[in-house]
This record gives sequence, C-alpha cells and structure tokens, in this order.
Amino acid sequence: MFIDSERGRFGVEPICRTLDVSASAYYQRATGKRSTRRVEDERLLKLIRELHRRNYFAYGSWRMWKALRRAGEEVGRGRVERLMRSNGIQGAKRRGKPWRTTYSNVDAYRPADLVERDFTASRPDETWFADFTYLRCWEGVVYFAFVIDAYSRQIVGWQFAAHMRTDLVLDALRMALAQRGPGAEVALVHHSDAGSQAEFKGSSQRSPVCGADRSALVCGA
Repeated sequence: MFIDSERGRFGVEPICRTLDVSASAYYQRATGKRSTRRVEDERLLKLIRELHRRNYFAYGSWRMWKALRRAGEEVGRGRVERLMRSNGIQGAKRRGKPWRTTYSNVDAYRPADLVERDFTASRPDETWFADFTYLRCWEGVVYFAFVIDAYSRQIVGWQFAAHMRTDLVLDALRMALAQRGPGAEVALVHHSDAGSQAEFKGSSQRSPVCGADRSALVCGA
C-alpha cells in the first residue's frame, strides 16, 4: 500500500491530507480495530432493519426515529436519516396528488347552518356531526364515513366503502338512526360540511332513511 511504503519519508497525516483520505480510517484499517461510532452504527442499523420489517417496511426516517426513541434508544434524528439513506432503507411512498374527499359545488342548494359553530349539546341525540375521510391500506384506499354525537363525542354511526358515493354516507346515517335509544327526543340537528355528497345533508329528511316524517331530523350544512 502506498501509505505504508512512504510513511517513513513523509508521515501518515501529510500523505492522507494530500490524498484526501481520513487518517483515522487508515489507522483503523491498519490495526483491524473498528471505531466506537462504527460499532454503534452497525448495532443501530440492525435495530432499524428489524423495526422496518416489523412495521411492514412503511416507516420513513421520522417515524423510525420516533420508534427508536420509544424503544429507549437515545439517538439523533440526523443519524437515523444517515443510516437509512446510506443503506437504501425507505418508507412507503404514495406518488401523485393526495386524494380529495371534498368537491364543493358553489351553485348547489345548501340547508341553513343550524349549528353556527356551536359544537356543544345539552343531551344525547340533540346534535350530530357527520363527515368522512379516507384510510390507506395495503389493498388501496378505503373511505370512512361517520356520525358523531355532540354530547357524548361518540361515533354513533359509521360505514366503510371503496367509493365516495352517497350510499357510503347514507349507510353511516342509517346506522346512527337505528341506534338511537328509546325515548330519544324527536328533534335532532344533523350537521355536515358542504362536500361532494350533497345528499348527505338532504337525504336525512326522507322518510325511508329516518323511518319517520320530515320533522324527525333537521339537517344543517
């Protein structure tokens, strides 16, 4: 090796500076000893690979860092990023634009806002709030519609589907109506946003959904 043959004339450090190599790396290789940092990196890398596998290869560097901290590892986020990047470990990525669940029609009819930002209730089944979102899973995207009781903050109706059609939100509403306890008051305000499923707000006034007349459920946008 060049450094070994010329170290007597020029010294190790000057040769390493000229060749733009690390003198400590040379000494480590010459002695066969690994640095403490190198040993610790190898231990962390083994743990990162195991956590990555146990979490279905979905964790990126930020979640991996959090998982390591939960496991009691006092490690910096930058170190985790470096180890994952240098060893080709990546989290699950979704390309393209995010899914949208709201496509508002400004010209569509909207019922009056009966809640007016007052998200409280004095009793169960007085005011419900409804919305839906999406969940990512290995099979693709699943849409989740739900109805929340303003008093108990419990989800009283829900439904999952692979689409955003009106049936999704109607099924969640039907479930909530079916679970209303005996003796519940007739007047009920059902509040949702102005998304693409406009019938979510209007459908609850229909007899087939409520099982009663139009006064059984008062809808608001």
